[in-house]
Amino acid sequence: MRIEPTSRVNRLLLASPVGPLFVEYTDEGLNAVRFWQQGDHPPAGTRVEPTRDDPMGWRIAGQLREYFAGARREFDLPLSAEGTEFQQRVWAALCDIPFGQTRSYVDIARAIRSKAARAIGQANARNPIPIIVPCHRVLSAGGGIGGYMGSSEEGDGVALKRWLLRHEGVEI
Repeated sequence: MRIEPTSRVNRLLLASPVGPLFVEYTDEGLNAVRFWQQGDHPPAGTRVEPTRDDPMGWRIAGQLREYFAGARREFDLPLSAEGTEFQQRVWAALCDIPFGQTRSYVDIARAIRSKAARAIGQANARNPIPIIVPCHRVLSAGGGIGGYMGSSEEGDGVALKRWLLRHEGVEI
């Protein structure tokens, strides 16, 4: 038996206008972005800036900062999120939604040739790379805001979704 070496997971805790973002990545790509609770302690080894010899960390941090500064509309990062084949298809369709535009869960279902709009919502809620994989751009069929990151229309996640949409010029 041969054990293949795995890439080391790097972690950053980046400041943003929506609160701290906890980012996990390897040299091959971005694994996760999480909204971090202010004051919570991140795992040991988490940095607030990438090291000098960490081009992927600088690339991720730079693109997120540009997005929040209004200077970036599209991300061009390699993504390494783990998910089912269906989730991967949904997340790929989310990446096709242009900055400043929205789609409904039904629109996403049509885009991936599925009749399971409810399952689209579930995959959306399990998106491990929010902002970059723009699940905030998906609204309910009737034009309502819908949930965000697994929270209902009244949850804290929806306030984040509203902020991100307003940042992109979408009025809800």
